[in-house]
Amino acid sequence: MSGSSKEHIIKSYDDELLRLTGELVRMGELAVSQLEAAIDVVDRRDERAAQHVVNNDEAIDQLEQEISHDVVRLLALRAPIAGDLRHVFAALRIAADIERIGDYAANVAKRSIPLSMAAPLAPTGGLAHLAELAAEEIRGVLRAYRDRDAELAYKVWQDDVQLDEAYTAYFRELLTYMMEDPRVITPCTHLLFMAKNIERIGDHATNIAENVWFLVKGEPLTAQRDKRDLTSNPEPVKLGNRPD
Repeated sequence: MSGSSKEHIIKSYDDELLRLTGELVRMGELAVSQLEAAIDVVDRRDERAAQHVVNNDEAIDQLEQEISHDVVRLLALRAPIAGDLRHVFAALRIAADIERIGDYAANVAKRSIPLSMAAPLAPTGGLAHLAELAAEEIRGVLRAYRDRDAELAYKVWQDDVQLDEAYTAYFRELLTYMMEDPRVITPCTHLLFMAKNIERIGDHATNIAENVWFLVKGEPLTAQRDKRDLTSNPEPVKLGNRPD
């Protein structure tokens, strides 16, 4: 094989990897938009708009299928090794995490439908803060993947503790409301599930961060991540401290 032919093949392969990266970044941006749209319909109490967000999850599912197809084709036609193989398998895992992020965003929108049928509840606004933290994580880790920035991926991985802490505080706030007024148990339960979905989005962002680290460094991220989701064993909630 001539030098020019070999260079052409390498450039063609690099172009395919670059295109795969672009597809994943676009898929991730769509998932972030889904999360933000879900929070928007919660605030607006708009049942039709919520159903539209739920239906839009199919677009993310379709993108994951297309990316999986591209990965299989790359494996079959290019037989990548070493760093290139890490790139291909990371793309497959990252696509799966983004697909799950889209699912959780759709779940938030789906829960907002019965929530909109109940009387407005003050703690509902707390979801927006959780979603903002989660969206920031996703956007950060997408930049890390696009730029092959292991240090930024590590920062996102560490910063998930902020979402864990916010989720735990919100969980306790909702428990307080339910204990003081049993009439709000049903809508608060919806809010609990919605908050947990957002917290899980952060966990998938950290999964992506770990894959970016492995892609760049060639070794797994073995540090112990600080987890602050204390909802499985919360401290007792004291009555009479509910915010206005």
